[in-house]
Amino acid sequence: MADVGSAHEALSSFSHIDPDVLVVDVDLGDRPNGVELATIIRAKAPYVGVVFLTDYPTLDAIERVGSVPDGSAFLTKSLLESADDLIEAIDSALDDSAASKVKANENSSNPIHSLTAAQIAVARLIALGLTNVEIARQRGSSLRGVEQLIARTFDALGVTNDPNRNPRVVTAMLYAQAFGQPSPSSER
Repeated sequence: MADVGSAHEALSSFSHIDPDVLVVDVDLGDRPNGVELATIIRAKAPYVGVVFLTDYPTLDAIERVGSVPDGSAFLTKSLLESADDLIEAIDSALDDSAASKVKANENSSNPIHSLTAAQIAVARLIALGLTNVEIARQRGSSLRGVEQLIARTFDALGVTNDPNRNPRVVTAMLYAQAFGQPSPSSER
């Protein structure tokens, strides 16, 4: 068993440890993200089971980040009740004949789940309290491009035409309800 602090460490140690299973979050800070890491490791070793243990509330939301390797198990952290849930997910990911374990909030009515990965990323930055200029700088985008992305995000959430609600505040609230309050060091 190896406990590593980043995707780069996981890739470096992979050749030395020959793992059976990868338990990974989607958000790992720098790239590659967890979905990309799982894809890279599966390409090198198709026998490795993959378990996503994440704050993402639905499997649909995680698949907006990238294509999840076949047979992966998925657990939403807030629904994890005991170590047995994780053990069951690991067993599921290792057993080719079993259906993958999915423990998620699949019936969530939060409209944030209908957003694209870019829209979820900008909603996270809004939830962090960043201005459009700061978002543009962090994303390496133009201010106009960020303003357009934010406008499309607000439209997708249905928060643009309500004079009684501030779209940024509602977006931040919906993001926090779905994923928890973001920390400046994590990336979604």
